[in-house]
Amino acid sequence: MIKLIEARYQGDFQVALSFSDGKEGIFDGRSLLQRTGPLLEPLRDEAYFRRLFIDAGALCWPNGLELSPARLHDTCRILSLA
Repeated sequence: MIKLIEARYQGDFQVALSFSDGKEGIFDGRSLLQRTGPLLEPLRDEAYFRRLFIDAGALCWPNGLELSPARLHDTCRILSLA
């Protein structure tokens, strides 16, 4: 099972991600914000978006939004693969 082991906010809704298999990539949060929903609304504020954290290997925010590490692994722009 793939887990997220590091997430670093890069600015402009971009997050650098490191996964348990050595893959590194960039998640473009702007693609997420093209959708609508009550959990996504707070993330439109960049100050809130940057409050991201990792919980149990998933990318999370304080309002309860959680993004699957497997989905992020498949969709992020690859930087490197160990």
